[in-house]
Amino acid sequence: MVITAAKPKAVVFDLGGVIVALGPATDIVGDRFRAEQEFWPRWLMSAAVRDFEGGRTTAAQFGERFVAEFELAMPGDELVERFRSWPQGLFEGAEALLTELARNDDLEIAALSNSNPLHWHEQRDAHKIRALFDRAFLSYELGVVKPDRAIFDAVTSALDVRPDEILFFDDNQLNVDGARAAGWTAVLAQGPGPCRAHLASLGLVTSDQGT
Repeated sequence: MVITAAKPKAVVFDLGGVIVALGPATDIVGDRFRAEQEFWPRWLMSAAVRDFEGGRTTAAQFGERFVAEFELAMPGDELVERFRSWPQGLFEGAEALLTELARNDDLEIAALSNSNPLHWHEQRDAHKIRALFDRAFLSYELGVVKPDRAIFDAVTSALDVRPDEILFFDDNQLNVDGARAAGWTAVLAQGPGPCRAHLASLGLVTSDQGT
């Protein structure tokens, strides 16, 4: 874990896998991959996924292209419906963490997510999720996706801080590496627990989730 030397000016969270629980990869692709570790690199580098979450294709186009790219034995519209219901709502403890973090008045709290209209507007807890952040940076609106350098540079510019003043939590090592290459302090974190532990080490929240 990378420990930040000074308190950040902005804390940025990935959504799926960090703040929002996702179903297993099998919910999307069935038994196509033996392990989650095989799925995620393919997912992040998938042309169908990148174009959809980069705002360049429709959900229907995404479904057809994804099924073909991953050689799945299902129609494209079934894939879209599986994908639509993938987010499972806020992790336990996520809302409490972000609410407590927001007590730091000089700190900007943002989301940075490879996302799409289906998930951002329709996922479980959507209204609650949106209310937890000062700003949300969404790949389909920005036209660029993680782990590409362009999305981190765009967020740095929008936040108007130095890259090293941004603390970022993501559950995927490829995205953590991309953020670090852009000068951010990035921490690999699955769920809100590791985020709280790191933020507590900086004095930004308490270590006790119930406090």
